[in-house]
Amino acid sequence: MAFGGWNDAAESATTAVRYLGTAFHAKKFAEIDPEEFYHFGLSRPHVRFKGGSETEREITWPTTDFSIAQTPDLARDVIVGVAVEPHFRWKTYCSQVLELARACEVSLVLTLGALLAEVPHTRPVRLSGSASDPELGARLGVRPTRYEGPTGIVGVLNTIGRDQGFAMASLWANVPHYISGIENPKATLALVRRVAPLLDATIDTSELEEAGKQFETNLKEIVAQNNKIANYVKKLESRDVEEPAPSAPGGASDLPPASQLVEEIEQFLRQQRPE
Repeated sequence: MAFGGWNDAAESATTAVRYLGTAFHAKKFAEIDPEEFYHFGLSRPHVRFKGGSETEREITWPTTDFSIAQTPDLARDVIVGVAVEPHFRWKTYCSQVLELARACEVSLVLTLGALLAEVPHTRPVRLSGSASDPELGARLGVRPTRYEGPTGIVGVLNTIGRDQGFAMASLWANVPHYISGIENPKATLALVRRVAPLLDATIDTSELEEAGKQFETNLKEIVAQNNKIANYVKKLESRDVEEPAPSAPGGASDLPPASQLVEEIEQFLRQQRPE
């Protein structure tokens, strides 16, 4: 599962889960009704024309969608869940997710996330995470994080699931905080590549790899043209450490604020898009 919003820097986690669902040819089979969990003024429903019609419209709500993949290429069935982080009744919401997991006899609940961190885009994407037991953590290739502070629905779901006896794991990609407003295919690719061996699956990642190359080319051009951004990246590189601190609201840092760079970077990348 992955949740859009606070747990999903640069949409890296939800994009990874959707990519896995597409690769596995997953088909929707369940959803959680959003009525008691969402503030529709914050996560607005969308209106669209019904398929083929130019006059009849329908409403799509911010539901939690579950799709299942049952193919010979997979050693087991895989359920893929995507949602926007709910606003209300998190305990009840997590109970509904785990009720579905129990009914489907799920052997592992894996959540993906992406956090903003003071890391340079020039380094390989660093992954962190947690698992309900050391063996599972070793299989996923993560060491326990030392993070303490605000948490999102991913942290709550993992804690409640562990308390109810589920095997739980969480995998997070570190996303450079100064390019948080654009999709980050490198972070998505890192998550997909780490999940695939856990499922004994072979996944075609060529589309993400190509997007990642273009992403790097664009950023390289930005750095070459803008001394302020280049100096900022160099400072990040010089203090790059094994486990960077996430950029939480109000957190202290010896780096200058990245907000002044974000608009310049996003404007440049928008200009690079094909017409």
